[in-house]
Amino acid sequence: MNASNPVILCVDDEPGNLKLLERTLGTSGYQVIKANDGREALDIIGSRAVDLVLTDVMMPGIDGFETCRRIKGDERYRHIPVVMITALDSKADRIRGIEAGADEFLAKPYDHCEVLARVKMLLRTKQLDNMLDDSYSNIHNLTSFGNRIMTSFRPAGFDLMLQIDSLAGQIIRKDADSAGRPSTVLVRILTGNSYEWYRYRYDSRELERSAIDLHAPLDISAGDRSSCFCKNPASLPQFRPLVECLTSRGIAVGNMTCYLSDMASVFALNYGREVTQFDATVLESLAMQTLFFMHLAIQIRESDDALAYTVHSLARASEANDEDTGDHILRVGEYCAIVAGRLGLGEQWVQSIKLHATLHDVGKVHTPSEILKKPGELDPEEWTIMKLHTMKGAKIIGDHPKFGIARQIALSHHERWDGSGYPFGLSGEEIPLEGRIMNIADQYDALRNARVYKPPLDHATTVKIITGGDGRTLPQHFDPQVLKAFIATAPLFAAVYENFADTAKQSERVSNTLATSSQPNEIAFRDQGLTAIGAI
Repeated sequence: MNASNPVILCVDDEPGNLKLLERTLGTSGYQVIKANDGREALDIIGSRAVDLVLTDVMMPGIDGFETCRRIKGDERYRHIPVVMITALDSKADRIRGIEAGADEFLAKPYDHCEVLARVKMLLRTKQLDNMLDDSYSNIHNLTSFGNRIMTSFRPAGFDLMLQIDSLAGQIIRKDADSAGRPSTVLVRILTGNSYEWYRYRYDSRELERSAIDLHAPLDISAGDRSSCFCKNPASLPQFRPLVECLTSRGIAVGNMTCYLSDMASVFALNYGREVTQFDATVLESLAMQTLFFMHLAIQIRESDDALAYTVHSLARASEANDEDTGDHILRVGEYCAIVAGRLGLGEQWVQSIKLHATLHDVGKVHTPSEILKKPGELDPEEWTIMKLHTMKGAKIIGDHPKFGIARQIALSHHERWDGSGYPFGLSGEEIPLEGRIMNIADQYDALRNARVYKPPLDHATTVKIITGGDGRTLPQHFDPQVLKAFIATAPLFAAVYENFADTAKQSERVSNTLATSSQPNEIAFRDQGLTAIGAI
């Protein structure tokens, strides 16, 4: 908008009205353009910038209502304020104008002061809207690189070096036309208790990264961050050791910008022109974005670790009254991951089902221990109670999106492909995929494990039962594709089970060794008081 001399388009089929508006607005510093009808007005708007439209309503051809409707219906011009000047004063006409998109109404005969006040107010509103649009455009340009990083950011698979590769590629010189960029980028990263250095340069139209052995000291206080630019780094004491190390390795340093921090530092060397504070600011912005995502990825991984710990704790609590050893919940997670991977599901989904499968029986915390540990068959009433653990498990897990897979597994892992399962008797693809995968994983481990009502089975027998049936377990209980994936990966199931068994045996041997080599202090609690029995 022309802030000093806004352009106002006046539309009326009466020349006298146009002259009156031109006199009123022109004396106040506005630039007035006149149109005799709606068609001419629309042509003018399409050919030049207009800040506001004052239009009569009753005109031949395209009237004021239609003129307004077309202006507001065009994305290019809808921001232009439209004021309707009319002798019509009925409620229906005003509603019609509002529906057309009119911003204001002026009644004929109008007051000149009111016209000027309305115009001033609407132009101020338009100016603020334009300022908002400009601010948005500036923000969009400044954050475009950050947006590209954001779209590719994956916390679970975050690779710091790939992110730094992207940073270096944004600023490094790629050809002779980009002489204003640095020819070399150096990065120093804290890894454990030492620093690793990397050099970037553009060679044969490809960004090349190479590790370099530098031991140049940099004076950076813990937690300190700073950026700077140097026209002659060798003349500054804090950078002289670095320049000498680089020179000894054949890397000349003319000028430099840098961003320094205790975790990661970035140096841009040898711009094809004089460096400025602007260059240092650009480098700092890019480095800060990378550091932000690095910190974010670390925090998310820590949160995911805490979530996994909590899930496993809750899962183990669910087996407090069951006969399982506790490794069952971990084994079924491994089985589910194997099948999901075989089915070609994404790595993130594979890892999610591996974790959330451990909560499949969390509803058993509500199942009486005498039912869980009963050596014989359950009677109908007990069986009804047992089957409730699926719905109670889903209720415990709740509806949080992060636990969506866990809830589906808890609720549907006893459903069967042929519809003979529980709690709802779902069949086929009515059963969530995670429930279908968990069904076969749980069945395999249940057959392998010793229970109070059955001995353990070996791997070959278990596979034979699942694939051929034994009267209780039948192949038609399982999704055919899931069953096919199980058959293809059955040796991996066996390896998981044996690995957990070997680990349990090793832990038992260690515990026994510690028990026999120690000299315990025993305290007997008697009715009359405390008596120590055993040497201290």
